Amino acid sequence: TAYVGKWHMGEDAQSDQPQKGFDHWVSFRGQGAYTDPLLNVNGERRQMQGYTTDVLTDLALDWLRGRSAADRPFFLYLAHKAVHAEFVPAPRHAGRYANVAIPRPPTMANTEANYRGKPDWVRAQRGSWHGVDYMFHGAMEFDEFYRAYTETLLALDESVGRVLDYLEESGLARNTLVVYTRDNGFVLGEHGLIDKRHAYEESIRVPMLAWAPGWIAPGSTVETLVRNIDVMPTLLELAGARAP
Repeated sequence: TAYVGKWHMGEDAQSDQPQKGFDHWVSFRGQGAYTDPLLNVNGERRQMQGYTTDVLTDLALDWLRGRSAADRPFFLYLAHKAVHAEFVPAPRHAGRYANVAIPRPPTMANTEANYRGKPDWVRAQRGSWHGVDYMFHGAMEFDEFYRAYTETLLALDESVGRVLDYLEESGLARNTLVVYTRDNGFVLGEHGLIDKRHAYEESIRVPMLAWAPGWIAPGSTVETLVRNIDVMPTLLELAGARAP
């Protein structure tokens, strides 16, 4: 079992320490940094060089390649810092969408129709840290915010591709389940808001994609309700283990 990436259970000096249940551990304190991260690798802090999304992916692949028992079940949790605000794209992706028109959701408009029947605080938040008119205390405009978000996602997309490519090249794909999800949804201008601290659909829903060549038909959809608490017992059952 290996954990590589953001843990963020506390901000104190020990919050990056190895946690129970993982044979291999790579993490950092709090939110970490987008470049040159200081990582805790199995209890030893190491100053790394490079873009954090790439560094974490490299370390995750190193662990996959170096597993001591190739025939035993394994569990890897790769938890990226990206795409957490404030967004910093990899240098190779910065400016990729500079000339792309940014879509604005219909509910972003400051109209009476959009706020009819909603609490006053929703409209009031337009001028706050979490609103489209004063985001991050006025540090950026909406189009800049949106471009930085999508450009920062590009390295994460590449990371997922690198992991899947390795699984296929190594032959592990035929007997491995990959689950792609995240800790929260994100509001990109809907209701005049940004960020994640709202009980709107855009904020509370998260992606959950499962990839398992040979057992899951590409493009298939599970229509029943699935929640994050379903992941752990599913993975344990597939590995032939029982929940404690």
